[in-house]
Amino acid sequence: MTLKIAIAQCNFVVGDTAGNARKIIEAARGAYDEGARLLLTPELSICGYAAEDLFLRPAFIEACDGAVKTVASELAGLAGMTVVVGHPSGGSLRSRSVAVQLRHNAASVIREGRILDTYAKRELPNYQVFDERRYFTPGQGVCVFEADGVRVGLLICEDAWFDAPAQLAKDAGAELLAVINASPYHVGKEGERIARMADRARHVDLPLVYAHLVGGQDEVVFDGASFALQADGTLAMQAESFREKVAFAQIERVQGAIRFTAEPSAIAAPREAEAQLWDALVVGVRDYIGKNGFPGVLLGLSGGIDSALVLAVAVDALGKDKVRAVMMPSPYTADISWIDARDMAARLGVRYDEISIKHTFESFKSALADEFRGRAEDTTEENLQARIRGTLLMALSNKFGSIVLTTGNKSEMATGYCTLYGDMAGGFAVIKDLLKTTVFALARWRNAHDPYCTGAAPIPERIITRPPSAELRPDQTDQDSLPPYDILDGILARYMQDDESVAEIVAAGYERAVVERVARLIKINEYKRRQAPVGIRVTHRSFGKDWRYPITSKFNETAGSTTA
Repeated sequence: MTLKIAIAQCNFVVGDTAGNARKIIEAARGAYDEGARLLLTPELSICGYAAEDLFLRPAFIEACDGAVKTVASELAGLAGMTVVVGHPSGGSLRSRSVAVQLRHNAASVIREGRILDTYAKRELPNYQVFDERRYFTPGQGVCVFEADGVRVGLLICEDAWFDAPAQLAKDAGAELLAVINASPYHVGKEGERIARMADRARHVDLPLVYAHLVGGQDEVVFDGASFALQADGTLAMQAESFREKVAFAQIERVQGAIRFTAEPSAIAAPREAEAQLWDALVVGVRDYIGKNGFPGVLLGLSGGIDSALVLAVAVDALGKDKVRAVMMPSPYTADISWIDARDMAARLGVRYDEISIKHTFESFKSALADEFRGRAEDTTEENLQARIRGTLLMALSNKFGSIVLTTGNKSEMATGYCTLYGDMAGGFAVIKDLLKTTVFALARWRNAHDPYCTGAAPIPERIITRPPSAELRPDQTDQDSLPPYDILDGILARYMQDDESVAEIVAAGYERAVVERVARLIKINEYKRRQAPVGIRVTHRSFGKDWRYPITSKFNETAGSTTA
């Protein structure tokens, strides 16, 4: 006995219930022709993940119900084919102004036009970017169905991170665990998933197949890399990461036991962390631009490393014809910045324009001269330059429809080393979740690799090696205002990403005054981050949905109490 399983590692669009249904139907028909008799789709595949407060709208749930019925009807003629479709189910009962939540994060088992069973997710994550308890009620049941002679226990994502759901499925007769997922990417997540699922397979002594979503949705990206594990946790199959495809795995029954028929070619080759990180950024940009219907992107190309990296990502994601770079020199822009910006634009073949802000800057200063009389120039004049550039980019965006990509990194966002309505002005923040040290590392990696065949070594070496500078005053460097990036990023990783205390970071060898300064900068710049554009999440803690600190707060960790 053998059973060929198909995994629809698809890129769905939130809210496009009809389009998502069509994609599932096409995947099922293609898989059926390839001999598969079980197709697994990712978590909430019918509506996309995550639909957020759309789940609260009855009309949205009704549209999802209709799409599931369409899938069942369209696949009625595939004899013996079982399809698992993820979708929200249920609704709300209203009593005056109070809504009683009855919705579930569910999956239905469909065969020959009929819905055989519907399973509701038992474990609802409510951490990091997840807030499923806002929308769903935990399920209580177990779902074990038969597919071509094999009894399959169905779990949804977080269910498989706990002992009970898998054990209950086995107790109900499951011989194989099928886990459908929408698990957002962050650096190292793929290895974490495989390790946890291997523990789960060993714990219940059952083989496991993991079907995963791929693609970008606002700030999160999903990396695919669906896989299958033997009962002992050994990897039997793994699909490529960040690639939309229908992957296949086959099981057989040998002396009463179910196991995957493993072939070395069925396991995607391991990839270095930088390659996966690059793919995450590329997919995040491509899907945000494509799914929202923007004709292209534009960005301010300064001759610095941040904008250089964003330009390289954008070209890999969209192609050179949809990317425009604008250099906006000020009186403080170094000649080498002009030279390097022109050089990089030429290497990648993008449209490149230069718009001087010198006269506009002088006009602003003239208009404010009476108000500023007697006061020395300071960051006010520096920020004016950034805001002029932001205004010019947004004007081009308004006129031509392309969205502005901002170029600020995580180190700058954390410490407020960025200008509201200036370099923060735009629609999508590509490297918002990359620390500056990671920006340097990824730039070097991209220069050594050409994964999308858009041009080798696109970033001029001098952009990588010269000291970073905002070039808003003479001889300025970032380190005039910030600690060295290796120190700053080490503190940020511990304090912001890992929630270590000031005392713990000091105990790890960092200077107390520097740690306290960085902690203070993070606190006082929350108001800026609230106004920043959405950006791609690639770490386990980003300045987005999984960072929710009050702007107004008197808590002072270094003092250990509230301050007056």
